[in-house]
Amino acid sequence: MALSLVEPAQRVVVDVTFLRMAAPPREAAPALPAGLRLERLARCSVAFYRYLYNTVGQDYVWWLRRAASDAEIAAILADPGVSIHVLYEGGEPAGFFELEHRAAAGQTNIAYFGLLPHAVGRGLGKAFLRAAVDAAWAEGGSLVTVNTCTADHARALPNYLAAGFTRLRTVREVWPVPLRLGLKVPERLLA
Repeated sequence: MALSLVEPAQRVVVDVTFLRMAAPPREAAPALPAGLRLERLARCSVAFYRYLYNTVGQDYVWWLRRAASDAEIAAILADPGVSIHVLYEGGEPAGFFELEHRAAAGQTNIAYFGLLPHAVGRGLGKAFLRAAVDAAWAEGGSLVTVNTCTADHARALPNYLAAGFTRLRTVREVWPVPLRLGLKVPERLLA
C-alpha cells in the first residue's frame, strides 16, 4: 500500500473573472511616461523570471509559478508562443507581462501582468496595460484574453474593463496554496 503525502496548504477562495477583447482598441495609445521603456526579452532566465513573478505577485497570492520547479519554468520560457516583456525605469524593472500566443486558436492571452510594488499607485498602469494589449494584438489573431481575481489589486478588473475588455464569466475557485511558499494571504480570502 502506497502512502499518499499531501502537502500542507491553506485554502484560498477567489472569484476569477475571465475577460476578452475581440478587436484592437481604436483610440491612440497613451505614451509611457518619460523615463520608462518596455523591452521584449530575447531570453529570460528562470532566476530573473522568478524575481519578476514573485515580486509583482507577492501581495496578490500569485502562487502557481512559485510552486513550479525550475524545469517547469524553463519549459514555459522556452515555449516559442510565450514572450516576457519588462517595463524598465532608470535601468531597473518596474513591471512585466507575459503573453501566451496560440496561433492555432487565433488568440493571445495576457497570462501575467503587473507592476512591482515601488511602481504601484504612480499612474503607470493605464499606459502599461495598453502596451500589453498592443503587444498581444501584434502577435496576430482575432482575440486577446486575460483573467483577474479578487486576490489581485482592487484596480485590476476596472482597469481591464476600461481598456476595452469585456467580461465573459466569473467563477469561484478554491486554491490549495502550499504553506511552504510563505505567502501572506489576506484574511478576506481564507476559506
